Amino acid sequence: MRLLHYILIFLLSVAPMRLSAAGGSASFDATKTIFDHLKDSYEWHITTIGGKHVTIPLPVILYSEREGWAIFSSEVFHHTDSHRGFSIAQEGAAEGKIVEQDDNGQWVRPLLDISITKNVLAIFLNALLLVVLVLFTARWYKRHGCHDGAPRGFVGAMEMLITMIVDDVIKPNVGKQATRFTPYLLTVFFFILLSNLMGLLPIFPGGANVTGNIAVTLGLALCTFLAVNVFGNKEYWREILWPDVPLWLKLPVPLMPFIELVGIIVKPFALTVRLFANIFAGHTALLVFVCLVFITAAVNKYLGSAMTIVSVMFSVFMNILELLVAFIQAFVFTMLSAVFIGLAHPVHHGEKDSE
Repeated sequence: MRLLHYILIFLLSVAPMRLSAAGGSASFDATKTIFDHLKDSYEWHITTIGGKHVTIPLPVILYSEREGWAIFSSEVFHHTDSHRGFSIAQEGAAEGKIVEQDDNGQWVRPLLDISITKNVLAIFLNALLLVVLVLFTARWYKRHGCHDGAPRGFVGAMEMLITMIVDDVIKPNVGKQATRFTPYLLTVFFFILLSNLMGLLPIFPGGANVTGNIAVTLGLALCTFLAVNVFGNKEYWREILWPDVPLWLKLPVPLMPFIELVGIIVKPFALTVRLFANIFAGHTALLVFVCLVFITAAVNKYLGSAMTIVSVMFSVFMNILELLVAFIQAFVFTMLSAVFIGLAHPVHHGEKDSE
């Protein structure tokens, strides 16, 4: 199935097909449509009514050497291509990002861009929603005693997920430090799960490609990286810097310590790419099946009508599959984080022998 996804993406990338509208003035670019939905932006497009785009403009916060701090609404780019010397790049490596001209006339990125983009706003909304759901669950337990029976509905589902993650993932992998890292790992699991599910919703406040953005997954992986290496015990660092291997593998060339240090970097990199690639590929496949309707309609209207039925069926199937992927990717990220944290708290050899 993944191979089919990549084949479709490749075909759309190397040979984008355009569907001319009735007047011949408008065109449908499948590649542009797909990647416009997947990439981040400085506004949140809600829908299009009568040819008019309904969007939520977001605040742009920049710092450049020439202008200093600049704070304005992204709505200004609806009326002009340039504002205070800033523009949105239409091509190149910085496509879709705000750029400015330097002293040599070259378009470059500002020194600092901390704008509230679509993905940033989605992260805030998902985090707020997660807090509300957790407080709602905690409120039920506050109002009910241990003899009132098991919770049902949403609270029961939350209890089931929390119990599963704690008993089957955190405790077996983290060990004695499980209580210490349970809040972090549960937060990571539910944030990724909620972000994945919200990304499947086609309407606001859903639809943002949060976990399909490599910057977001890198941030999550760095949190695990800090939890592993900042709180790792002395035995963990001893096994990295002076492992139990023959001396010639450590001196004069520190071969094994170097390999162990590389492993420290590889772990968060694996977490980053695994989550990003799976969510990005799933969203891309969904959009590809939708765009196939318009692509085949450009060839033949009857073929386009038949493909509409096929596209809807595949889209429904992919949405159901993505619901499963949303849970699996949150589970795998949490499980690997728990494994890495557990490996950072090995038991000293003397303690292990006494046990």
